[in-house]
Amino acid sequence: MRAGLSHRRVIIVGAGQAGLAVAAALSAGGLRPQQDFVVIDAAPPGHRSWASRWHSMKLLSDARHSALPSRRLLGDQHRYPRADEMADYLTFVEAGFGVETVWGVRATRVEHRGDGSTLLLSTTAGEVQTRNVVCATGAHTHPRVPDWASGLTVPGVVMHSSEYLYPKEIPAGDVLIVGGGNSGVQLARELSVSHTVTLSVRTPRQHRPERSYPAAAGESVSLLSRKRRPEPIFGDSYERLRRAGVTIAPAVEAANGAVVTFADSTHFSPRSVILATGYDPGDRWLPQPPSSARPQRTMTGLPGLFVAGMPQYGGRGSDTVAGVWRDATTIAQHIINRP
Repeated sequence: MRAGLSHRRVIIVGAGQAGLAVAAALSAGGLRPQQDFVVIDAAPPGHRSWASRWHSMKLLSDARHSALPSRRLLGDQHRYPRADEMADYLTFVEAGFGVETVWGVRATRVEHRGDGSTLLLSTTAGEVQTRNVVCATGAHTHPRVPDWASGLTVPGVVMHSSEYLYPKEIPAGDVLIVGGGNSGVQLARELSVSHTVTLSVRTPRQHRPERSYPAAAGESVSLLSRKRRPEPIFGDSYERLRRAGVTIAPAVEAANGAVVTFADSTHFSPRSVILATGYDPGDRWLPQPPSSARPQRTMTGLPGLFVAGMPQYGGRGSDTVAGVWRDATTIAQHIINRP
């Protein structure tokens, strides 16, 4: 085991916004970084996932709602920060709390050890025992690719939105963007200036003004039907995209070579395709709790194992910078109060 990971009360897995929020909350509760808790991350030293987003990407929340309570973003508080600003901000937060992240170490498994309260965390650097583990590996970690994409062959490029950086890397011609959420809408707006864009929408989303984020972020449940409604789109709208020349198409149901088939049985042959089809969370290394277990917010079926920044564990909005602070303070309270 790499020096510095053993004999710690808490190991936080993930040095993104969720992990650093938990570190801040633990510090506020009197725990000391590197002594009482340590942060590990699978990425190379200093690599922030925000830095790999497309160059023009901006947050849906303004600066006031894009920072932890004790470390505000500098500058105009009404601006919408860019992704690269967030990467720099997290580095600023890390330094401000004295956190020395152990980079290049991936968590692979966690399990209960013995009859006491000890957890065994398996990592790529070896095994380590600790009393508390916080999974902060992100709600948007693994790009989700539809099954039909394996049969797609186009003259240009096929990429997930996580790989997209700027318009010039997309060959000239028709571009099909699959996914009517906020990422798909933002990419459609950017590429509409230089390309002919079609946006495929499976479930049309409610449009909300930018100022309503983050209060309206995430999925919601209808009080009448109890059906789940996808996250709204903020700021831009399908109608505004239509006026900008973007074609709004139904969901893609199949692909064969260079031809995609929409839900209304029409066909389209794009030159390039961008899959803005979302992500799966970074919780694959966690044990599966019994279906009968109904843990409290941020808790799992394993005592001492907590999850920060994932709505399915913490609630709506946990994957936002503002919302993850609620997870972090809850987790810190549980850890500090554990016997």
